[in-house]
Amino acid sequence: MLQSLQIRVETNEQEKELLLETMKQYNSAANFIAQKAFALKLANKYELQKLFYKEIRKQFNLSAQFAIRVISKVVEAYKRDKSRQPRFRLNGAIQYDQRNLSWKGIDRVSLITLKGRTKLQTRIGEYQRARADRLRGQADLIYLRGMFYLVAVVDVPEESEYDAKGTLGVDLGIENLATDSDGQVFSGKQVEKTRRRYSTLRSKLQSVGTRSAKRKLKRMSGRERRFKKDMNHVISKQIVSKAKGTTRQIALEDLKGIRSRVTVRREQRDRHSKWAFGQLRFFLEYKARREGVPFFLVNPKNTSRECPECHTINKRNRPARDRFSCISCGFAGPADYVAALNIAARATVNLPIVAPTLTGSYKPTNLFVGS
Repeated sequence: MLQSLQIRVETNEQEKELLLETMKQYNSAANFIAQKAFALKLANKYELQKLFYKEIRKQFNLSAQFAIRVISKVVEAYKRDKSRQPRFRLNGAIQYDQRNLSWKGIDRVSLITLKGRTKLQTRIGEYQRARADRLRGQADLIYLRGMFYLVAVVDVPEESEYDAKGTLGVDLGIENLATDSDGQVFSGKQVEKTRRRYSTLRSKLQSVGTRSAKRKLKRMSGRERRFKKDMNHVISKQIVSKAKGTTRQIALEDLKGIRSRVTVRREQRDRHSKWAFGQLRFFLEYKARREGVPFFLVNPKNTSRECPECHTINKRNRPARDRFSCISCGFAGPADYVAALNIAARATVNLPIVAPTLTGSYKPTNLFVGS
């Protein structure tokens, strides 16, 4: 399984300026090629190399491999949407490969710049250090919040999938980020509290509009996202550990397209749009795959309206958002817990399974889905 590692690159002021200038020229060349490709309606990498390879090397002072990587970057972006010209930020990522990047042990890296190769220190954490032996040449150099990072791809070995003895159903939501079929609840109260705090602060700073307010907004950028990401990592790790420790498989609802299907009130739109269920599902998926835990997606229809005892399906079974009470047999309990029980049951009896097809930033790769 491929996994990305983000490794901090240490620079002094001179090295920082050199890398920033290299980024500027690299992405300026990318914008130049993008303009030409769009005008010619040309998305063939080899044809673009024949036409503009020498020109961008001379005009933007790029090395041979940089020129090749720039054209590849443009072609990849243009092929995704040929209806518009790709545009790249001047401090956007630089794509490195084995020809212009090499690792010198685990704490140094050699990079090509506009002025030849430069060796830089890297800051490696324990998580990255444990996977350093799998580092190869390919990586993206990014500039984030005044610091440089190398995002490297490593091949992480997967454990063999075991034969499950039962199912741990997991219901994802907004009030409760996750509820499993054992009754364990991962509350969303802290996430909602953080969202409201940042939303209020952003609104105040935007209304002020001063330079210092704008600097504050820039520093705030990404903090809420990083907080949610950390929460999702913690929750997914606990769920996968529980499933593996009890030799069970994990089952979730297929919630693809949920935002387009669900209508919310105006005052709840911000909360709904920032519901990171796709990220949590992806984290659950790749951690399960890495640990050899079988992973299923089931049809979400009526999971919160079906009685897990008598299987009566009726919208009156949900007298309130948080409560379930069967109108037929009287079975009652928290609605999210009931949904998790139904999810587990559907995976256990092998009802129609939906193949994982996440889109956007969190796209699982080659996940085996049972039947």
